[in-house]
Amino acid sequence: MQTTAFPDWVEPMAATLTQERFTGPEWIFERKLDGIRLLAFKQGADVRLLSRNRLPQHIPSLVQAIAALPVGDLILDGEVTWDGRTAYHVFDILWLDGRDVMSVPLDARRALLRELPLRAPLQRVPSLDDSKPWERACNEGWEIGTGFDTKLLLELRARLDAIEILEPPFTRAVGLPRLRAHWARPEIVVQVGFIEWTVHGKLRHPRLLGVRTDKVPREVVREAPAPRG
Repeated sequence: MQTTAFPDWVEPMAATLTQERFTGPEWIFERKLDGIRLLAFKQGADVRLLSRNRLPQHIPSLVQAIAALPVGDLILDGEVTWDGRTAYHVFDILWLDGRDVMSVPLDARRALLRELPLRAPLQRVPSLDDSKPWERACNEGWEIGTGFDTKLLLELRARLDAIEILEPPFTRAVGLPRLRAHWARPEIVVQVGFIEWTVHGKLRHPRLLGVRTDKVPREVVREAPAPRG
C-alpha cells in the first residue's frame, strides 16, 4: 500500500472484450448491473460522485450515505442503478485512509471492502459461485442493456427483422454507424428514460421503460421544457 496525496481523479479499470468463456479458481465473477459506472471520492464530510467520463453526478442519498462511513478518506468504484430506488453497488475500493490500495491484490481489496459498514443505498456486489456463471446469466435472463430481458429481446428482434431495410430511413443525419448497423422502418415506439440530452443531441445513459402500443411514430417528437412564468 502506498501513501500519497489524495487524487482528484482515478481512471476506472475497464473490462477486456473476449469471445472465450473461461472459469477457474483464479477468477472472480460478478453480475454486470444495468446502471452507470460511478466513482465516489470521500474526504471527511466532502463527497464527490463522478461518472467514468468524469462528469459530476448529483445523487444526495448516496452522498449522505458515503459521508457517514467511519473513514477519513475513501475512493469507491461501483455501479449506480435506479430500479424503483437508487442503489450504489460497490465492487471495489481504490483508496482507504491515506493509502492507495490499487496495487493490492483484488482478494485483499475485497476484504477491506467487507469491513466497511455499507448500508442502503450502498451495497457490496457479491461474487458468483457458479462454475459456469454465463449459464446462470442466460437462465435468469440477465442482460447488459438496461430494461431488456430475454423474452423482450426475442420479440423485438423478430419485429425488427420483419421491417428491415437496407438504407437508413433518415432524411438528415450526422454520425450514423457505418458497420454492423441493422436499419428498420420507424414503426416501433418505445418509452426511454435517460439522464439528459448531451451537447451532441444524444441521450445520456438511456434505459428502456417499455414498448408503447398507444402511439404512432409520427406522434413522437423531442419534448422541450415548458417555458417558465
